[in-house]
Amino acid sequence: MGMTMGEKIIAAAAGVPEVKPGEIHTVKTDYLMSNDGTTHLTIDMYNTKLKHPRIADPKKLVFIVDHNIPAENPKTAAVHKKMREFAAANGIDFYEGKGVCHQIMYERYVEPGQFIMGADSHTCSYGALGAFGTGIGCTDFLYAMVTGESWVLVPETLRFELTGKLREGVYPRDLILTIIRDIGANGANYKIMEFGGEGLHNLSVNDRFVLCNLAVEAGAKTGLCEVDEKVRSFLKLREEKYGKPAGGKYFTSDPDAKFLKTYTYDLSKIEPVVATPDFVDTAIPVSEVGEVKIDEAFLGSCNNGRIDELRVAASILKGKTVHPDVRFLIAPASQEVYLQALEEGLVDIFLKSGAMMMNPNCSVCWGSCQGVIGEGETLISTGTRNFKGRAGHKDSKVYLGSAATVTASAIAGCIVSAGGIHSKL
Repeated sequence: MGMTMGEKIIAAAAGVPEVKPGEIHTVKTDYLMSNDGTTHLTIDMYNTKLKHPRIADPKKLVFIVDHNIPAENPKTAAVHKKMREFAAANGIDFYEGKGVCHQIMYERYVEPGQFIMGADSHTCSYGALGAFGTGIGCTDFLYAMVTGESWVLVPETLRFELTGKLREGVYPRDLILTIIRDIGANGANYKIMEFGGEGLHNLSVNDRFVLCNLAVEAGAKTGLCEVDEKVRSFLKLREEKYGKPAGGKYFTSDPDAKFLKTYTYDLSKIEPVVATPDFVDTAIPVSEVGEVKIDEAFLGSCNNGRIDELRVAASILKGKTVHPDVRFLIAPASQEVYLQALEEGLVDIFLKSGAMMMNPNCSVCWGSCQGVIGEGETLISTGTRNFKGRAGHKDSKVYLGSAATVTASAIAGCIVSAGGIHSKL
């Protein structure tokens, strides 16, 4: 019996010829990533709970400050200081103010075929480059940090066969929100969501990041995309920029691999959608939302803060202004993205329109340090989640949409599709 892409990556990490769903294997990790959400807890356990503390391989560790940056109070400042000092003392790669953790890993570290664990649920994003990324808690992170190993229960795989191309004005964000709606927030619990087919290969590598990033919102252990020449080209450009040789192992599922279920999506039939409060699996067509006035709009996060989304927003905003009753916050996913947006003149368009540029960080998506919304307020966001209280007050409302829908809504003052904005102005 053949193996799926995910099973092959686990087998390679475990050093065995094959694995099957339901088996438990010890695996070696290629990278361990942790951010300021929980790293301080891991450091405290390392310093107080271990008799003989040691780090298996500091070069496989990456610490990133991205959730509350810059620090908004003394407590947060202490967390950052602890991370900074521990990383320096142990030779750990450390990033502060450079962007969202998953974007930095994507830009600088992840390679096809790797097995990566991160102390953040959206570590599943790395499947865009054909790597098995999965989120873990700080206790499991500590174990992997000191041993270089962890364990994994081999998941079953759901196959998403994509055909055709997305129509103009429709984006991967609309596709993944539609998929999550169709299968449900528990539809992929502890499963691998594998994306493939002609339709996938019509999408850019950045587009694939959007799909894998939200796999966890359907309960998935990880998301994986078939690797192709677009991935090789991405890694080649990264090699030229950072001097890191492009490597990795390009796994694909065998023709006789067993999938728990296969779903087929014709990309040409996908339409702009928004996920309504307070769950991610509630997507409806934008045309069916009705008159929903907004107080704030957010463009950013690990899901939708790359240059592609910023270009879409700028194309819609150019020559227009943000509605006077709306706060429109834009946070590039990384410093690299921010600099590219500056070079392309996108930031000029944003600022002239009345939007606010934020530093590269989790920002409004995290709902703890920037753009917090108040009681009774409504936000439309390109963030990852819309749970009750996610972006501020427990009685606020969060809708999720594409960069185009968020931008059009910021101009109109209510939720509209980019195609319907002119009727609202």
